[in-house]
Order: sequence, then structure tokens, then C-alpha cells
Amino acid sequence: DALEAEKILAFGPTKAGAELEGSKAFMKDILHKYGVPTATYIRTKSADEAKEYIKKNNGPIVVKASGLCAGKGVLLCQTVDEGLKAIDEIMVDKIFKDSGDEVVVEEFLTGEEASYFALCDGKTAVGFGGAQDHKLSGDGDTGMNTGGMGAYSPAHILTKEMEERIMKEVMIPTVEGMAKEGCPFKGVLFAGLMIKDGQIKTLEHNVRFGDPECQVVMSRLKSDLLKTLVYAAEGRFSELPALEWDDRTALLVVMAAKGYPGSYPKGTPINKVEDAT
Repeated sequence: DALEAEKILAFGPTKAGAELEGSKAFMKDILHKYGVPTATYIRTKSADEAKEYIKKNNGPIVVKASGLCAGKGVLLCQTVDEGLKAIDEIMVDKIFKDSGDEVVVEEFLTGEEASYFALCDGKTAVGFGGAQDHKLSGDGDTGMNTGGMGAYSPAHILTKEMEERIMKEVMIPTVEGMAKEGCPFKGVLFAGLMIKDGQIKTLEHNVRFGDPECQVVMSRLKSDLLKTLVYAAEGRFSELPALEWDDRTALLVVMAAKGYPGSYPKGTPINKVEDAT
């Protein structure tokens, strides 16, 4: 906002546009209003209301602190008791501080997760590739939910046909909806998706090149990144040359301190870096 006020070209969302990530409740309402496929949900500032919803649904459920939590604010609850405990931790114990003043409680989706990027100019969007990351902290898909423990691109589930559907069903309706709400979205829109039996559901939107997916997508980009972002910032998508990609697979693994994403000791050394190069 400050750069635009000074007539300085900037790639990225305004404060209003950034609410797509800053408030999970706001994001869910936008998806629901503009027909973007997503899980059924409620948003509430009442711990009692959240608990009643969990009891009524009687099964696996997802509890999300609405505000920003450094990728840790989503609790996957397999039972009603786990869901009730999650509400107490977020809304009573305040493990995420003010970010947990409001929660989103939603349907537990199963399937295959994928992430997809699009560049946006406030009116429409252009696809920018996708990846698949792995969220659980332990080996063999075990442990707690994290911001991502590794990623690879391209993801086999993101076929050309699937990417076209993601743009048509998720990205473009979101951008057009934000414009209708009076807060045009510019920058990069990063969708977390669940895909099952050919059906797409939107888990979340981020408003940045989020890691670890960004690293593998950028490793494959052969086009000039800066020129591409300038085209987006200036709203000149009609002049944007077709993006060129390396067909080879890019893959990374995240190394994290023992105990992450819970409490963990700070300042632990990373040894033998030279042996990994």
C-alpha cells in the first residue's frame, strides 16, 4: 500500500488483499460466496459453539486458528475428544495468542494434496506451476502438521487438464471475487488443494511464494522471473510470453530442529554441511 501511494511499482497484495491469508475465516467466506469448492465449515469466536459443531459432526474434524500462526495453526483431529481439546488449546489456553480469537472448524478432507501458484493482476490470473509437499513432521507420514517437510515439482497429479481446471474452478473465481468485494488481489496466489476422485477442494490460500513448494517450482523456471513479475505488476498479461519450464523433477527435503513443530531448542548446529554439497 505504501509503495503504491508513492507511485512505486510493486508485486504483491495490498493489506486488504492479504486478508486471504491473514484470516482463514475471511478466506473461507470468499470461497463459499464465489462458488470455489472447499470443505463445509463454521467460523466462530465462541468456544462453546465450536465444541457443539464438533460434537454434532462426530468424527475426524479440522480446527484452524483464523489468524497467522507460522504454518502451525491447523490441528487435524481424528476424534471428538481431540477436537474439543484443540478448541481449549486455541481459544482457552491461547497457544496461538490473538490468532486464535476466532476459529474455523471444518470438514476433514481426504485425498491427495497439491499446491498451485498463480500470478494475479487484480482482475485475472495466469498459472505459475505447482508442486506437492508433505506436511507431517515424522517419517512415513506420521507426526504433527507442519508448514511443509519437503516438496517436489512437477507433481504427477497436476496434469495439464487438472491445472486448467484449478485455474477455472479455484484461482480465477477467487481473483474475480476479490475484485467484486472491492479489494482487488495482485501478486501471487498460492492454493493448497485436496484432490480426490477428480474432485478439487481448496484447503487454503496463501498470498506469497510459500516454501518449501516455491523452491522446487523456482528451480524449474527457465523464463526470466523479474520480467515475469513486472508484467504481472503492470497488469500486462496479454503481452506475457509463454513461460518456459525445465521438465526435470526438482525435489527438496527440510531439515528441522528436533521437536518441531512443537517446542524445540533454539540454536542447534547443522553439522557436516560440506558433506552434503
